[in-house]
Amino acid sequence: MADRLFIHDDIKLYTTSDKFYLEPTIHPTEIMVIDRVTGEAVVKEYGTVKIPIPANAYKPVCGFLGTIKLLSGLYLVVAKYRILMGKLNGHDIYQLAGSDIIPYARSNTHLSNKQIEDNATYERMVRQALDTPGIYFSYGYDLTHTLQRLHSVAPDFHKMSITNRADPRFLWNGFLLRDYSDQMFSKFTLPLIQGFVSINSVVVNGHQLTWSLVSRRSVDRAGTRFFMRGVDAQGNVANFVETEQIIERGGEKSSFVQTRGSIPLFWSQYPNIKYKPAMELAHEDHVAAYTKHLRDQQQRYGNQVLVNLIDQHGKEEALERGFRAAVAAAALPGVRYEPFDFHAECRGMRYYRLTVLTDRIAHEQTEFGYFLSRGGTVLLRQSGVFRTNCVDCLDRTNVVQSLLARLQLDAALRLLAVTSGDDEKHPYLDKLFNNVWADHADMISTQYSGTGALKTDFTRTGARTHLGLVRDGINSLTRYYKNNFSDGFRQDSIDLILGKYVISDGEGNSLPCPLRRDRDWKYITFPSVLLVAVSMFCASAALPQRYTSEVLLYLMFWGAAVTATLTFICRHGKEFVDWPRLDAGGLAAARALPPPQSL
Repeated sequence: MADRLFIHDDIKLYTTSDKFYLEPTIHPTEIMVIDRVTGEAVVKEYGTVKIPIPANAYKPVCGFLGTIKLLSGLYLVVAKYRILMGKLNGHDIYQLAGSDIIPYARSNTHLSNKQIEDNATYERMVRQALDTPGIYFSYGYDLTHTLQRLHSVAPDFHKMSITNRADPRFLWNGFLLRDYSDQMFSKFTLPLIQGFVSINSVVVNGHQLTWSLVSRRSVDRAGTRFFMRGVDAQGNVANFVETEQIIERGGEKSSFVQTRGSIPLFWSQYPNIKYKPAMELAHEDHVAAYTKHLRDQQQRYGNQVLVNLIDQHGKEEALERGFRAAVAAAALPGVRYEPFDFHAECRGMRYYRLTVLTDRIAHEQTEFGYFLSRGGTVLLRQSGVFRTNCVDCLDRTNVVQSLLARLQLDAALRLLAVTSGDDEKHPYLDKLFNNVWADHADMISTQYSGTGALKTDFTRTGARTHLGLVRDGINSLTRYYKNNFSDGFRQDSIDLILGKYVISDGEGNSLPCPLRRDRDWKYITFPSVLLVAVSMFCASAALPQRYTSEVLLYLMFWGAAVTATLTFICRHGKEFVDWPRLDAGGLAAARALPPPQSL
C-alpha cells in the first residue's frame, strides 16, 4: 500500500549565528527555520526566506531526527550518513550510518567548569545511543507497523504524517520529535526504529521474490541485559521485539509476525561481578502485571502461545514455576503456555530434539496462519502469534523463532505455487535464510547484551559445532565484562535519548547533577590492591632462580593477599559494578539492597 506522503531526504543545513535553515536539496517547496535563541521552529514557503550566508556554505544531511535538551541547552539532531538496505513494499529502506548533534548555544560560557564536563558526558551518551548498530528509517514507508496493521486501519490513517501515525512502541526517536507533531513539520521529521532489517532478492524455481526480515525493538522498558528485566506495572516487558518476515512477489505480499520479550513477572538479576548473578522474584502482584501484558498482546496480535525455553530445574526453576503459576491464575482465554526446557532437551548438541517443540505447536502454527494480500486485496490474516522467551530473549529464543519462520516460509511458498513440496532443495535460499537469521540474532543481542548472540552456528549451519562453542565462550566472557563494567553508561544513554530521564533547568548548579555521584573508596582501593598483589605473586613465582623459604613466604603472603582481596570484592560485588547514574529506572534502591537469595 503506497503512502501519499514522503519525507525530505537530502537536505542542506545552513547554520548562522542565530538560526538553522533546513533546505530540501531536490525540488524544494518549503524550508524549515529554527531559531537558535528561542528554540522556536517554523516551516515556510520556499522563496520567502533569504538565507544570509553563501549558497555553498551548508552541511549535507539526510534527515532531521529531532532535538534534545542537555545542560548547555537544546541540540539539533540530524542524520549524516545512510546505507541503502533495499526496497520494501516499493520504498527504499536505509540504515543510519552516521549522525550529528549540534548545539543551539554558540558557547558554553554560561556553564561552570563542572557543568561543561557534565554536558560533555551527556553529549557522549547521545552519540553512543545514536551510534548503536541497527537503527533504520525510510522516507516513504512506515517501518513501525506490520503489513497487516497497515492494511487494517481507517483511510484517514494514511493521510497522517509517517511520524504522527507511527506505532509509539517502536518509534526510537519519538522523544526527540515530541515538539514537532504539527502537520507543517510532516515532511521533515524522520522516524527511526531500532532492531534489524534485511532485504534480499532471490529466485526460486524461476520466481523472482523479495524475502525480508524486519525486527522492531520496543522503547518501553528498553535497556541493557542485567539492568532491565521482567515487567513493569503497566505490563511492559524488557527486550520486547516484534519480528516480521515478509515475502513479496509482484503484487503479492505475505507477512508472518512473532514476538519475544522478558518473562512478564516482577523479577530482577542485577550485576554483582559474579558470572551469573542470582535471579530474584519481587513480592509484587505478578498476576496483575502479567494480565495487563497479555491483554495488550491479545488486542494487538490475537491469540498467544507462550513458548518458554528456560530451564525447568536449577537456578531458573523458580522463574519457570512463577510464569506457569501466573498463566494458570489469570486463565486468559486464547492464551496457551508451552514450556520447553531447551538446555535439557538439546543437551550434548542434540538440536534435532527441537522437532519435539515444533510438533507440539504445529496445530497453532496452522491455525494462526499468516497475512497475505494480492493487489491490495487481503486474502489471509494472521490470527495469533508465538511469544517466545528464554532468560535474555536472545540466544535460545532466536533459534526457535528461526525454525518457526522457516516453517512459515515453506508454507507460504507452497501456497504461492513457488514450490510444490517439502522435499525440494534450494541451497541458495537455505544458506541465505540461515545467515540472515544468524545476523539478526547478533544484532538484537548486541543491542541488549553488548555482544553477538550465542548458538548462531546452529542457525547458520543447522548443526552445533565445536568452533561455535569456542566462539560462544568468547562472547560470554565479553558479555560478562560489558554487563558488569560498562553497561551503566549504556543504560544511561538509552534512558536519555528515549526521554526516560529529562535534564532539568539548573542541573549542576541550583539542582544536583546525578553524574556527580562519587564512587565509594572501595571502588579504587581494592582493585588496586588486587593488581599489586597479583603482580607481586607472579614476580615472586617467576623471577627467583631457586626457591628458598623466604621466596615461599613471599608467595604465601601475596597469594593470601590475592585471595583475601578477591573474596572481599566478590562479597561486595555491587560496589564495583558500573551502575546507571541517571537512575531513570529506579535502580539506586536496588544497588543498596543486600545480595538476593538465589532462586
